[in-house]
Amino acid sequence: MSRSAAHGEKFDHMYRSLDPGDTRHAVSVIMKLRGETCDIDCLYCYEKRKEAPGGARIGPGQVRDLARIFHGRPLAVELHGGEPLTVGRERMAEILAELARQPSVRRVTLQTNGVLLDAAWLDLFDAHCPDLRIGISLDGDARGNAWRVGYDGKPVYPRVAAALRLLAGRGRRAGVIAAVTPAVLGRAEAVLDHIAGFSSVDAVSFVPCFDAGVRRATASTGRRATVSRRLQRAGVAEDRAPSWAVHPSDYADFVLAATAHWISAGHFSRMKLEPAVSTIRRIRGLDTAFCHFSDMKCDHVFTLYPDGRFGSCDELPWPQARLTQLDRTADQAAVAAAQHSNRLLSQGRSLMERCTTCDYRDTCGGGCVATRWRHDLAGEQDAYCDHRMRLVDGIAALLAQPSAPRGAWCRTLRWRPRDPNSMGDVGGFLARWHDPHAPRPPVRLRTSAHGNINTAGLPGTQEADDLDPRHPQWDRAIEPGVRPLVAVCTRQWGCVTYDSCQGHEYRGTALDPVPRRVGLLPRNGDEYAAVAAALCRALHTVSPLLPPAVTAEAGRSDLLCRTSGRTTPVLDLVLRPAPGRPVPEFFAELDAATALLTDALAAEDPAGDAVCACPVPADAPTAAALP
Repeated sequence: MSRSAAHGEKFDHMYRSLDPGDTRHAVSVIMKLRGETCDIDCLYCYEKRKEAPGGARIGPGQVRDLARIFHGRPLAVELHGGEPLTVGRERMAEILAELARQPSVRRVTLQTNGVLLDAAWLDLFDAHCPDLRIGISLDGDARGNAWRVGYDGKPVYPRVAAALRLLAGRGRRAGVIAAVTPAVLGRAEAVLDHIAGFSSVDAVSFVPCFDAGVRRATASTGRRATVSRRLQRAGVAEDRAPSWAVHPSDYADFVLAATAHWISAGHFSRMKLEPAVSTIRRIRGLDTAFCHFSDMKCDHVFTLYPDGRFGSCDELPWPQARLTQLDRTADQAAVAAAQHSNRLLSQGRSLMERCTTCDYRDTCGGGCVATRWRHDLAGEQDAYCDHRMRLVDGIAALLAQPSAPRGAWCRTLRWRPRDPNSMGDVGGFLARWHDPHAPRPPVRLRTSAHGNINTAGLPGTQEADDLDPRHPQWDRAIEPGVRPLVAVCTRQWGCVTYDSCQGHEYRGTALDPVPRRVGLLPRNGDEYAAVAAALCRALHTVSPLLPPAVTAEAGRSDLLCRTSGRTTPVLDLVLRPAPGRPVPEFFAELDAATALLTDALAAEDPAGDAVCACPVPADAPTAAALP
């Protein structure tokens, strides 16, 4: 495969273009039933900032147009706003009835602020769409909902809480979308507990107010500004972010703290948490429907307004995101053509191009294109990417060491999955490692011209037997350059090593050079946490001392057991070329770097507390008792 073809494959894996002939993958359509019209006036509302005219209502004919345009493809429809319930019960019943008549509509959801929700509305939903999934906008507790007010400036929290209790009384479940603003920062545990206290809530999605670029208040429609608009003006300034905005690093800290508590408090047993669940799924190599983590991004998310404007995701700025007029659109091919010629979407695809060279691309999924676009305009693209990587690193740590959540704030150990990374029988290997009486038959060891020791005696990735220190051929099976590191890890630290390599330059071959590494297989979560913390401390000590051409890293990964199909969290210690330094220089300095790293490891005791060298926020959970 050529380099350009490989690059294209990586990009397609992250951002899938709309294929008019695709009949398998659903597209999402956000139906703004009343445009930006809403019965409350949240200070941070992005829909009202578009300052598009509201008041009109989407009708059943537009539902039929959607089904016609996307003929043969599944549709996921979200009834949205503004506030969708302001469309009125009669029109809502017509829309739901038409959606039910369309066989291509596979899922219908409703996102509401909950203020108008009552028994009559629930009766209507039961009659016309009993499977309707309801989402409620609620930013945690009363304090967290400071920015969600009516036009009179008064909080709407009490009425939203009443709606959630009403849903519980009717036996309905709902998801909550909670905006992360300064009003909840530092209080992740209390906020999550409060939301979990509503028995109707079975999912919560924490979404960030990344509004640093907002510099003016939303225009008022009347001659006299409402109390809510005056409050908004007080929170906006030309020289700083608005009062409700958060920085990506603050959001990452909040989500990691919430995820740690979601695990330790047992909330995971009855309540889904985003973006934690999608991150976990990607870490595990699974797909997710959350577009921030999948390849089904802006080309598969559409927004329809009452006046027929049809465009891409509603989080993108309008009118730039507008594609076409619904009633003038023939089919999916016309939509795809409009996407192809849309400048904003082209800019979004260009932003995603950067992800093809990122180590996190298969886990992060590239994030939200609209948010990345805003950060790029503000010159803060790195801040957005950094927070995504922190979420992946931190949640990977929580999965491996749930009873020691402090590891989620370690900046040294990164998520570095290896592919392939498998062993025939992990359980059998661990049992043999600890059993002095286990049979240890002779194995075949061959050495390649490049120093690889394996069964075949060939360079590259080859089969090798999994030995333990009691095996008579243990010393011969360890490549000489990596023996000092293996010795300190096994003899002094008492760790199980599942893999090692002295590093190979592979001169005169087409093979890429490989670094020096040792793979550690912790026996349980507590040992994992202690070893990870010791590796962090050792790397902080040795990094300033290493030769210029060598850098030391510790990564988190999973080891697949081919017998059981299960994965086990592992840690990999690696010496690799420093960025921009020539490979021959790296190998010339590798043994000296190994000696320094060995001394740094020998000075650490992984049997102590699982405290690494990285700073932890004062309010971060540092201990957790699993239920």
